[in-house]
Amino acid sequence: MTALDWAILSGYFLVMVGIGLWAKSRVHNVADFFTARGRIPWWLAGISHHMSGYSAVMFVAFAAVAYNYGLAMYVWWALTIGLGVGIGAFVFAARWNRLRSKHGVASPLEYLARRYNLPTQQALAYSGALLKVVDIAAKWVAISILLRGFAGVPIIWGILITGVVTLVYITLGGLWADVLTDFGQFVIQAVAGIAMFFAFLAHLGGVSALWTMWGDLPDGHGDPFSGPYTMTFFLALLFIKTFEYNGGMWNLAQRYMAAPSGSAAKRSALLSSGLWLVWPLILFLPMFAAPLIVPGLANAEQAYVELAKTLLPPGVIGLVLAGFFSHTMAMVSSDANVISSVVTRDIAPVLVRAVRNLSERAELTFARVTTFTFVVISMVIAISTEGQGVVLKIVVDLVAATMGPISIPLMLGLLPWFRRSGPTAALVSWAAGLGVWVVVKWIMEETSQTMVVGVPLVTSLVLYVAIGLLRPERTAERDTLIDSLETDPAVDAVAVEEGRPAR
Repeated sequence: MTALDWAILSGYFLVMVGIGLWAKSRVHNVADFFTARGRIPWWLAGISHHMSGYSAVMFVAFAAVAYNYGLAMYVWWALTIGLGVGIGAFVFAARWNRLRSKHGVASPLEYLARRYNLPTQQALAYSGALLKVVDIAAKWVAISILLRGFAGVPIIWGILITGVVTLVYITLGGLWADVLTDFGQFVIQAVAGIAMFFAFLAHLGGVSALWTMWGDLPDGHGDPFSGPYTMTFFLALLFIKTFEYNGGMWNLAQRYMAAPSGSAAKRSALLSSGLWLVWPLILFLPMFAAPLIVPGLANAEQAYVELAKTLLPPGVIGLVLAGFFSHTMAMVSSDANVISSVVTRDIAPVLVRAVRNLSERAELTFARVTTFTFVVISMVIAISTEGQGVVLKIVVDLVAATMGPISIPLMLGLLPWFRRSGPTAALVSWAAGLGVWVVVKWIMEETSQTMVVGVPLVTSLVLYVAIGLLRPERTAERDTLIDSLETDPAVDAVAVEEGRPAR
């Protein structure tokens, strides 16, 4: 890296801190800190939703898959997310928003105590929090590997640098800082991604490389399904991503909650879906072509680093690296904010009675302390790994272990079609899903990613629906909550004026 690259990277860090300081002036209570009180424009919420799905893992482990298997990387990753978010735009997005606007919900799990009961809420809260802290630790290591590859910075220092900057802006600015850094990430990624795209075309002889390069790449590189990434795996991922990216991954539910209305949340989801279907193709086409540009890599996880070094001029490399930092820091700050909301609103008040009686200012301080603590714990875990074990299966296996069993009762509890399913269905489906993952992964020692990803989620879904049918726990209070999520408050106000019942 040149002095210009370091200057750009340093400038990026200063901008992140500045965003945190600016966002702090907009945060006066936990509603501002966790949901921006519904004041984030739909287009900004949509861009933030899209960008919160990226991290440096994409340019390490996912780049290795693109290097080895080509187009299949886009199909099983970006295409499944784009289609899943598009489905969620019509099913989930508005309902998340109405939890905030009608019921004052500030945490995605806060409504579970009313929809089911307190034990259900606590079980999902604890298991999901554990997933998040380990998942984010893996992402710290990923960004530090990239920094070491570009600039020779030791793993520990890479984690400390990114961690400290993230701690400053997310602790001060909450969701506002998170969303604004997502937008900054979008701009940086656009500039760096387009630069890499045109550089790879120039290297391979022009625009015609888009259709001629496939014949020169290894066999199967242009196939939508290749190696372990089969049609069955695609369908399993489409299933789980529909839940994961519409609220199962809690921080993404926050984006819908932070939009001004349910209809605005729907528009933000459609924008995110469109971006997922188009933008990753531009990002990954150079990675698909990497075997022609940097052939024979012993470690495919270095593919994007070597591409950047080969294709990009000084200054742009610094911008690419800033983009890597931005990806990971934005995702970490997003997860830190939502975990803080779960601890502040769902876990701590149950454990410590005094937390229930905190003043508005004290509750905000508690939220900031919780956010700080989560980031520090994830950094400690990351440092203790010494850079080992950051591979794709860490993320996939952890998500399969808990995201499916957590997301089934969390997501389906919003929908009127599953109103018969109560706390028994929720807890049994959650516990059984986790149990099945342990059996599949550790007892059967199953290596098929389709089995590891799909079986726990399907188990939870079947049990949730079946128990609801066989042992319904429907109550008037639960029905009222579910029905209230069908329309925006403004629609209800019009109905009252016209003499019709509000929902």
